[in-house]
Amino acid sequence: MDNRQGLVSAASVRTADLEPYVALRYIAKLFKVLAALIMIMLFGEVVLGLVIDGRQSITTLLGEATRLLVLAGMLWAAGDITVLMVDAGHDLRVVRILLGRINAHVHRREEPEPEKVAPRRAAP
Repeated sequence: MDNRQGLVSAASVRTADLEPYVALRYIAKLFKVLAALIMIMLFGEVVLGLVIDGRQSITTLLGEATRLLVLAGMLWAAGDITVLMVDAGHDLRVVRILLGRINAHVHRREEPEPEKVAPRRAAP
């Protein structure tokens, strides 16, 4: 399927160029929500461990806390990388639109002008 259009107008933009990356934005939000939920679970686990076992649970809780903090950090970073991918996609679309406009402008400039032919003189 060819989505290219002819030289319609330098100001016109295809709707396909304006579509947002909706799915990627939802995935980024999902990663960040999961990271926040893991932090809430970590807080609950630490409180519950200290209430039930007291000081004897500190070593176990430190290991669990470290593991959950790393996992939450990785999920948060994945969300940020996803947002970065969306921004890179928008930049790529802008470049493609601008290159199309430059190309259209150059082709309009290079259209051949009618040649001016000097009138012929009669031979003596």
